[in-house]
Amino acid sequence: MNLKKWTLNHTKGLLLGIVTPLILAPFVIWVISLTQSYYFEQLWHKFSMNKPYQIKIITIAIIANLGWFYLFLNKEKYSIAMGVILGTIVFAPYIVYIKFF
Repeated sequence: MNLKKWTLNHTKGLLLGIVTPLILAPFVIWVISLTQSYYFEQLWHKFSMNKPYQIKIITIAIIANLGWFYLFLNKEKYSIAMGVILGTIVFAPYIVYIKFF
């Protein structure tokens, strides 16, 4: 990756890689609430207060970035695919911080 050749497609992929897990985290909590017979509000409160639980939900939501990555890889839009990977990596410091500190 050459940062000197950063394009608009890299930025699109980066934003897509960051926004997708943020949008899907409430959806994941909703699906878990339906399958486990909990109230959504109860799991949302647990998500907002319990840091190890946040890691689990965010990690599940990040898996959706694999779909974007393979979609753009198959369309041979490598710069957007690279941006999606970078957007996924943005979450790594937060997850490591919560896990170990």
